[in-house]
Amino acid sequence: MAQPSISLPKPNPNQPYMEISALQAGTIHLPNDLIIQGNARTYTACPSLSFYLKHSQSDRHFIFDLGLRRDFDSYPPETKQYHETLMPSEVTQSVVESCEKGGINPAEVERVVISHLHFDHIGDHSPFAKATFILGGESRASLKEGYPNDPLSTTLADSTPMDRTVFLDADDFDTSVGPFPHAKDLFEDGSVYIIDTPGHCAGHITVLARTSTDGAWMFLAGDVVHDTRLLTDHSTRIGTAAASGEPYCMHRDPVQAMVDISRARELIKMQRVEFIISHDWKWVENNLSHAFLPGKIASKVRDVSTPGLI
Repeated sequence: MAQPSISLPKPNPNQPYMEISALQAGTIHLPNDLIIQGNARTYTACPSLSFYLKHSQSDRHFIFDLGLRRDFDSYPPETKQYHETLMPSEVTQSVVESCEKGGINPAEVERVVISHLHFDHIGDHSPFAKATFILGGESRASLKEGYPNDPLSTTLADSTPMDRTVFLDADDFDTSVGPFPHAKDLFEDGSVYIIDTPGHCAGHITVLARTSTDGAWMFLAGDVVHDTRLLTDHSTRIGTAAASGEPYCMHRDPVQAMVDISRARELIKMQRVEFIISHDWKWVENNLSHAFLPGKIASKVRDVSTPGLI
């Protein structure tokens, strides 16, 4: 396997890239003490973002994450308990409705990449009747052991259509990109990479997409972090719920999560690399008018020397 590089791949002649649009997919109220160490038990209303990505030179396209389900009764009982007691959520516009509003027929979507199997990312797969679903390899066991096979599981066993689901195992992450040692060049042309970032939960994957012909990139970071300050401020630490006395962390493996976070910090140091996390409420406030389908996220030069950023 190729070794990690401190730089990103340079564009080839006639380099393809991905056009990206955000999709509304519900709101989740996250407890702040579980996100950043030292916070009190307060809540922030956060989006559960999804994204539509289209290849600049072909009809190849995919959706990254499906957000929240409108029908909360279809979640496992343990998940509904989370919703009622710890992370209340609501859906004013589902990812399906966002697609239709933006002129995309869900039944014609080619691929759906799911960052991980938590309830606020799986949405309802049934309208995506032709899509191939892509998951991290560790998700396979989570689905097999999911509800109702295990009545206490928070994972829904039919989160994706198994006959159309592809699992990316260790051997499939056959290249490196930037600071990440395990990645897959999805279209084999340098336009978009699926990255193995397993610290948050089993099978967690993220997306690094080229957004121009001349070196601009977007990192769709999923739940690598739940607050942008964890990427832009080295003094912050992931929460462990010490303030509320609960033995809880937002990440399955806090040690690996910090490895993923450190790599993400290195990535966003690079010029012309932007990032969006799934629950970035501030990004939505700043971009709601133009970046959501049928609009597109515009490439910008982010000044990494700005105070407060890495």
